[in-house]
Amino acid sequence: MRWDIKRENGAGLDLDEVLEVYRSSGLGERRPIAETGRMAAMVRNANLVVTCRIDGELAGIARSVSDFSYVTYLSDIAVRRAHQRSGIGRALIEATRKEAPQAKIVLLSAPAAADYYPHIGFTQHNSAWVLNP
Repeated sequence: MRWDIKRENGAGLDLDEVLEVYRSSGLGERRPIAETGRMAAMVRNANLVVTCRIDGELAGIARSVSDFSYVTYLSDIAVRRAHQRSGIGRALIEATRKEAPQAKIVLLSAPAAADYYPHIGFTQHNSAWVLNP
């Protein structure tokens, strides 16, 4: 099984395929996947999108907003359940890092993934704040 990991233009992605990855990964439970216009805007407006394809099929996506200098906010990382625990998530993070090598990566973890990030080198930051609309 050969992975193809690359940066893509979010506006050029097939939204149905992206939504299926979100559903399959479990991340769809915490994202507005029923609001397709909103999801399309989320993917289209992210300025750093890295994907993983296996035999042409979208297997994973890392969606970020970056200034490419100081910080990259990794908004979403989603990998189809069938491919989780295979290294794709780590590879997506590394590919994101290579696109903005001077920038630190910041993310908010899904509760189920909180133990994963320290394992791959992230340190916990205790002063994140969220202001909901």
